[in-house]
Amino acid sequence: MKKTLLVLLTLVIFVSCKNENTTKGKILIIVSNTENMGDPEKHFAGNNLWEVAPPYHIFVSHGYKVDFVSPTGGKVPFSMDPIGISSYTIKYENFNDNVENSLTPDQVNYKDYQAVFIGGGYGPLFDVSNNENLLSIIANIYENEGIVGGCGHGPGAFANVKLSNGEYMVKGKKVTGFPNATEITKNWAKKGTLLPVMLENQLRDNGGLFQSKSDLNNKHDIVIDQRIVSTMFLPSSAIVAKEMIKQIEN
Repeated sequence: MKKTLLVLLTLVIFVSCKNENTTKGKILIIVSNTENMGDPEKHFAGNNLWEVAPPYHIFVSHGYKVDFVSPTGGKVPFSMDPIGISSYTIKYENFNDNVENSLTPDQVNYKDYQAVFIGGGYGPLFDVSNNENLLSIIANIYENEGIVGGCGHGPGAFANVKLSNGEYMVKGKKVTGFPNATEITKNWAKKGTLLPVMLENQLRDNGGLFQSKSDLNNKHDIVIDQRIVSTMFLPSSAIVAKEMIKQIEN
């Protein structure tokens, strides 16, 4: 009897340990390597921690493994101090180790991922939006029934994604991101004059049905259309991640 109980107990422990190490799937976060905008004053580009760390926390806390990829791999620059969720995920969820060892595009197999997310900061407009390898990864994940998410300036990075039929991924779909009306009031990029492209313009030019503040009930609303999830501003970055998970699991 004791031997039988010991065998059963060992089996339970084994199954429990196995379940703890099992993830629901994998999600890819794309980040930028570009530190500044290339102007004499070197205005910061990079990634906004508050638009990347909270989504990372949502993904891992819901059982998903997260990989980071950047145009050249390795460490990536961030703005904003680690507070709140960002501080928590750095301390307890291995955020720093993961993002500082970001993959290069050639190390990514799109078939491994159920979704891809791009946060803000101006960096992605400089080195993700025109990176054919990263755009191809996004297109392949999307066409493999995956979910694409973005916050702030992140949607500007996937505006140029083309699908296998030659059409832009955003064509005919409702999408949003950091709007022109706000960009031209900020000095972060000299009212947008330092940017390679105005995010809203690029989404519209490529057929996206850009949702401005006047189209939304609240400027922090999430826009969801045909597996693309987006929002204008950083307070909703974690909500984008949660909605992406709902899309995956539904």
